Amino acid sequence: MKASPSDQGQVLVVARLDQATTAINHKVQTLPEHALLASVTTKSHNARDLRIGAQTELSDVKRELLRAEADVEQIVLRITRDEARLNGGSASPKELEQLQHEVGTLGVRRSELEEIELEIMMRVDEINARIDELTAQETAYAAEIADLEIRKENALAAFNTELESIAKERSESLASVSPEFVALYEKIRASNNGTGAAVLSAGTCNGCHLSINAVELKRIADLAPDEVIRCEECRCILVRGV
Repeated sequence: MKASPSDQGQVLVVARLDQATTAINHKVQTLPEHALLASVTTKSHNARDLRIGAQTELSDVKRELLRAEADVEQIVLRITRDEARLNGGSASPKELEQLQHEVGTLGVRRSELEEIELEIMMRVDEINARIDELTAQETAYAAEIADLEIRKENALAAFNTELESIAKERSESLASVSPEFVALYEKIRASNNGTGAAVLSAGTCNGCHLSINAVELKRIADLAPDEVIRCEECRCILVRGV
């Protein structure tokens, strides 16, 4: 294929623009905010799951507390009833002895149940404190995520502005180049990791950075300026005289 030195020069400009586009796209994909967002989001989800688990646990413990309170209340009612009979003076000596024994036994049981009730209340307090801490963590993570999202969007906006500028310059650079030569460049670029053209400098292809042997260099030197040259190694278009 033949292409004017001007067209070859323009394709080389486009190749450099494409390299810049690739570099920017890599920066977009590897933005630090992406990894940070993933990390903080995971932490936020973990805190949320732990909070939900703690709230479920709290509901169970509160039901346990209600049962304990009901047990204490029943004991108190029985003690109150027995004490009323003791103080009424209508019971026989044997009945009084039995009532006193029962009141004593109930008093011991009441103490045991109140201790259980206190332990459950302490568990409720501990779970509430844990829920408050996890809720605070979620709030902090949400603020951090919002800040990271803003930082990410600002960075992406800046990159998009660069990409739009490069795309415009690329389109303008290719406007006067023959469609056949552009098609060749695009075909090579698609199959060569994004490198479609490179400058031939000091006997080296700047696409694959490999030296060209002396025989091939002599052959290239004897070719007409509009002859399209390909690198024997990476097959990209080699542009001379740049």
